[in-house]
Amino acid sequence: MKEDSLSNRAYTELRKKILSNQLTSGTRLKEDEWSKKLDVNRMAIREALTRLLGEQLIVQGEKGGFFVKTLTLEDSHKIRELREILEIGALRLLIQKVTIEQVAELDRICDDFSSMVERGYFGGACEADVKFHETLIECAGNERLVELYQASNIPLFHQKLGKTQTHMDDYELTDQEHREIVAGIKERDIKRAEEALLKHLIRGEVASIDLT
Repeated sequence: MKEDSLSNRAYTELRKKILSNQLTSGTRLKEDEWSKKLDVNRMAIREALTRLLGEQLIVQGEKGGFFVKTLTLEDSHKIRELREILEIGALRLLIQKVTIEQVAELDRICDDFSSMVERGYFGGACEADVKFHETLIECAGNERLVELYQASNIPLFHQKLGKTQTHMDDYELTDQEHREIVAGIKERDIKRAEEALLKHLIRGEVASIDLT
């Protein structure tokens, strides 16, 4: 496989794990470790890390090395505001033109999320959570909006991987809130969908503050 393809694969995988909070704030990303995990050479990992550094998803330590960026209270607030603007905007675009197939896809993602949690596969649940919000954006049918959302590198900030009661409550609430958003979309009830999404995002911000 070509070097640029290896680098892009490493970048895509690491970015996905950071945005889905499988790699949590402060986690060190070691070239040799990820080279083995992703079955690519260290040069590909180095190029991927340099790209993630440029996108401000990771930072360099004072003594070297790369670490997942730690979110401050201000970061969490700004992320919530940005998601609110983009995702509510997407809801308003999609509410009158969403297709049966798109609704079915949102339902499928909700079911995937539930299944992952029930089986204890919390990494997969986090990826399904990210996929749910990305699909909301895609359903709006605006390519510029999709590009903007992807370029913003918006992470989950309301979940920590783990099987404590607090974490399980968070997964259950996330499932309920996602399904309430979909219910509003099915009924073409923008108020219901918006209120559910706002509740979801605000809870995420509050939860991230509690975990700092």
